[in-house]
Amino acid sequence: MSASSSEKMSPEELRATIGLAGVYGLRMFGLFIILPVFAFYAEDLPGGDNYTLVGIALGAYGLTQAILQIPFGWLSDRIGRKPVIYLGLILFAIGSVVAAIAVDIYWVIVGRIIQGAGAISAAVMALAADLTREEHRTKAMATIGMTIGTVFAISLIAAPILNQWIGVPGIFAMTGILALLAMLVVKKIIPDPHISRFHSDTEVSSTSFASVLQNTQLLRLNYGIFALHATLMALWLVVPLTLRQAGMAAGDHWQIYLPVLLLSIVFIIPAIIYSEKKAKLKHVFVAAIAILLMGQILLAMTFDSLWGTAIALLVFFTAFNLLEASLPSLISKIAPVGAKGTAIGVYSSTQFLGAFAGAAAGGYLFGTYGSYALYTFCGSLLMVWLVLAATMKAPAAVRSKMYPVDEMDIDQSRELSRRLAAIPGVYEALVIVNERVAYLKVDMKGFDEKKVIQLLGEKT
Repeated sequence: MSASSSEKMSPEELRATIGLAGVYGLRMFGLFIILPVFAFYAEDLPGGDNYTLVGIALGAYGLTQAILQIPFGWLSDRIGRKPVIYLGLILFAIGSVVAAIAVDIYWVIVGRIIQGAGAISAAVMALAADLTREEHRTKAMATIGMTIGTVFAISLIAAPILNQWIGVPGIFAMTGILALLAMLVVKKIIPDPHISRFHSDTEVSSTSFASVLQNTQLLRLNYGIFALHATLMALWLVVPLTLRQAGMAAGDHWQIYLPVLLLSIVFIIPAIIYSEKKAKLKHVFVAAIAILLMGQILLAMTFDSLWGTAIALLVFFTAFNLLEASLPSLISKIAPVGAKGTAIGVYSSTQFLGAFAGAAAGGYLFGTYGSYALYTFCGSLLMVWLVLAATMKAPAAVRSKMYPVDEMDIDQSRELSRRLAAIPGVYEALVIVNERVAYLKVDMKGFDEKKVIQLLGEKT
């Protein structure tokens, strides 16, 4: 049996976690970096006067990412994690080069499609699971997940500055180089796993699809992440133009984005602490959606005011960042204990599909009917989400725990699952023989971990 959950990560686990977070972050940086500047670049690009095509170019990566993310995860089970990650990074680099040398909007779309085809998210998470012990896996996944928010913030601030220095083609070329450097990180820094096997908490299982897709509470959250990223991508078609129209040069937009993002992070910390400690996650979640809708309405109303747009962005991104932090936690709490990886995989694919749909639909509406049609589209998505969230069941105040178990047969695993579920504070328990892991959902109050450890035969 492994050491107790209080033990720190080993140097190898830390190296794997930090290295994989860096690889994941570099790739997401390449996808996010053009968002604040692409609308300006498209104005001088052949075909860039067609906003439907501009929207498709902005969000095209999301379509191939959504389609290929789960298959790439399955492929990594067959041929290995690192080969799939290398393949994904090569595809991303090729797509970046295609977009960098594109002579019109159509070739930018091709480049973005190829960028999205480098769908390594599932393989990265699976490799992280291979390289970390069960008691530290949640920390590793959280570290990798946090890079998304960090990289998104950095990209918004860096993009206007980089655009002045090297232009959008230069930014595309830079992201391609970063993808190649990430391959070196995978080769030189990230250890090779001693054993590579399926992990129910991080990977998608075809046998769990039915239970996940039939869970109405999970479907509400999947719609939510779809609406959230559809709204975000649609707004990037108009927000940069709005700031310019209000009198701010494109290269100075970081002066708005930087304080907005820093203040939004400060504002959400108390809300996150309150929601977890007081078990008020649903209340905070619903309030955040309402605030997001308010921010989106304010953006529509303040398009001719620099200060008004800045305040509207602060309201919007405060809610956005809070929801980005809350949604994965809700998925984890609601998903069946043995299907967490499948639930997260479906959720992540839906997120990328929302990015594509929002950018494409937003581009069409903006180009055909104007900005108010785009804002109406976004507002409608968020109003539906608000209703779905307000009527959802409050999630149980639980957290996930994992423990290694000895080799056993199916009957023994069922009996152990039953006995674990009977321990005070255990909400749900499942022992999976092939993985030699016990997955538990435990109540935040009243959980007796010593009894679990005793039952599993581990010395305290």
